[in-house]
Amino acid sequence: MQTRLPSREVVLLGIGHTNAHVLRMWRMHAPPDARLTCISDFPVATYSGMLPGVLAGLYPRERMQIDLVRLASAARARLILGEVTGLDLTAQRLLFDHRAPIPFDALSIGIGSSPRTDGVSINGSSLVPIKPMQTLIERLTARLEEWQQSRSTPQSPLRIVIVGGGAGGVEIAFCLPAFIRRMLGEKDLEVSLVHAGESLIPGARPETSRRAAAELRSRGVDLRLSRSVTRVEPDTVRTDDGNSLAADVVLWATGAAPPELLGRLGLPTDANGFLLTRDTLQTTANAPVFVVGDSGTRQTDPTPKAGVYAVRQGPVLWENIQRTLAGREPTPYEPQHDFLKLLNLGDGRALGEYKGFSFSSRWAWKLKDWIDGRFMDKYQDYTPAMMPAQSDNSHKPGEDQPAMRCAGCGGKVGGRVLSRVLSRLEIPPDERVVVGLASPDDAAVLKTPAGGRTVVTTDFFTPPLDDPWLSGRIAALNAAGDVFAMGARPTAVVASCAIPPGAPAAQEELLYQLLAGSLHEFRSMGASLVGGHTIESSELLIGFTVLAESGAAADSAKSGLRAGDAILLTKPLGLGVLLAAHMQARCPAEAFMSAVNAMLTSNQHASEIAARHGVRAMTDVTGFGLAGHLLEMLTASSVHAELPLSSVPLLPGAAELLSAGVESTLAPSNRHVETDISAGDELRRGPKYAALFDPQTNGGLLIGLPADRATGLQQSLREDGGVESWIVAHIHDGRDGSARLTLL
Repeated sequence: MQTRLPSREVVLLGIGHTNAHVLRMWRMHAPPDARLTCISDFPVATYSGMLPGVLAGLYPRERMQIDLVRLASAARARLILGEVTGLDLTAQRLLFDHRAPIPFDALSIGIGSSPRTDGVSINGSSLVPIKPMQTLIERLTARLEEWQQSRSTPQSPLRIVIVGGGAGGVEIAFCLPAFIRRMLGEKDLEVSLVHAGESLIPGARPETSRRAAAELRSRGVDLRLSRSVTRVEPDTVRTDDGNSLAADVVLWATGAAPPELLGRLGLPTDANGFLLTRDTLQTTANAPVFVVGDSGTRQTDPTPKAGVYAVRQGPVLWENIQRTLAGREPTPYEPQHDFLKLLNLGDGRALGEYKGFSFSSRWAWKLKDWIDGRFMDKYQDYTPAMMPAQSDNSHKPGEDQPAMRCAGCGGKVGGRVLSRVLSRLEIPPDERVVVGLASPDDAAVLKTPAGGRTVVTTDFFTPPLDDPWLSGRIAALNAAGDVFAMGARPTAVVASCAIPPGAPAAQEELLYQLLAGSLHEFRSMGASLVGGHTIESSELLIGFTVLAESGAAADSAKSGLRAGDAILLTKPLGLGVLLAAHMQARCPAEAFMSAVNAMLTSNQHASEIAARHGVRAMTDVTGFGLAGHLLEMLTASSVHAELPLSSVPLLPGAAELLSAGVESTLAPSNRHVETDISAGDELRRGPKYAALFDPQTNGGLLIGLPADRATGLQQSLREDGGVESWIVAHIHDGRDGSARLTLL
């Protein structure tokens, strides 16, 4: 069945409690002819209700995190990790500083709030705001480590001041000591809590506030009520009554302030800077824009800035987005003003309030744990949405249906198929061809009429990511990788794009995003886009033919290895398996980010630095994997190599996925070179062995040079280019009748 570009774009800016509900529902009931794009600063979202439990050691950190990479993949939604800088309301586009704008037909803004610091003078590094919660643990840990190194004596007590006595600040005061003990051991701890109100937990019943205060005092917490902090200094906080508190760590958990971005969107705001909405959660401006969670304030019956309201807005937002797409009137959100409140006391109990009653008990904690766990179970279900049925009669009766094909370089035709085809062709010789299919290398080298030489290569693929702007960047870097491996410099490129059918506006936007992304990279290389060709196709494809000025090594990029050389690799392996896992919604956020960063790392600097160190041979690791490309070098040079498998670096998450049996669709074909590899059975069973056949998209360079220069090149790569590298193999004279590559 031919795919067709959707004509309507739904965009979620920020994936907090409300917008996350839309993403989850999209996985189960995606509207027809619509695409969902999620924009987030972080690849994970944090459920604030479980943060105190994580601090108390009651949950692992992963339990409070929604993996947006996996959830978006499961929902067939597009995830863009970036920072929005503005809004063009007339054109209905979100603006960025460093990428192309994103259009929308319906937009939901839910970027939360920040702790309020208005009028507070801040000096030093002791302040740790609780938001963004995605990075709180790292920032708190870093501050505690800094304190450990700078304290005057080992016996110095740790003095913590928590600013803000709302539900969040109170729960942190209860649960933080357990985190400190796990990190620092049994340490003298002095905890103070400063709150501007007369009682803790604004909005709670007086009895609940009294219970919380009594519990905190029983644990030695110094409560400073009806006080505001005016200054934060390196080891002190000063309050508005002129007093000061010693403070090594200041956790800032005050009331909500609007993020700076809200003021740059050009939408109506309330007196505090939050975006004004109607009862339907729509902006009061005449636009298909919703504002949810802390980011919005209803004109009538405004609610406190609290997560419980954001959660309950989710179903209303989902309904109203569907109504907007269908051209129907939205429905109003009716907030609930009386609901169960449960605060984690950090010791297996919870403090609660419901319908006028206040209580604290172990059963209350069990109830909170059950409620929070059930909520997170919904968002940590990464089962992929059902794919549309495909009309494909290419398989024979009785055969298994073919697996979903990988994208990027994992979608290449196998090397064995390619070599057989080339062996059957009769290609006439041409004196203008310096390097061609008679002695194939990463790119062809042609003589020019003026006596110079031009390096030429071409590459295209199905984009490995659903983000067309990033895919354009990766396609550009991947296509240029072959000329970098030849020591050449790109000068001109010609594009080839196959675009699925759809409305002209949808096709235009997709092609624009792809080419804008590619130009971002080609400009950095000094290359110009000079032409191209586009067609309609059921599958999206993008690629480039690259013309380059010949470098000194262009005539013998692969064939120059000699005995005594070392082989350096400039990127870890694992891109193929991580992208295969991503297609199955099995690639964790951290691993996915490492894969994207690797694909967006150009090989140009590494190639240029290598040329200054007397490189003998060079190639890039792409579709045929490290084993296939290294064996091409060994065969062309008539040498043998020994490769300690322990020296092969892997991207985060790759080993676990390979061990679980995940692999790219090209990996089995890449194993046809195993006859040229000598390895014991134990080595062949590990994930690093499997990684040798993993196809890479814009993978690293394999650089061969005399072994005594290898460490010098490593140092230059690190210091001059910011490139890590690993010595993965050593070259020996060829051995007749034996395998070209021996694994140790």
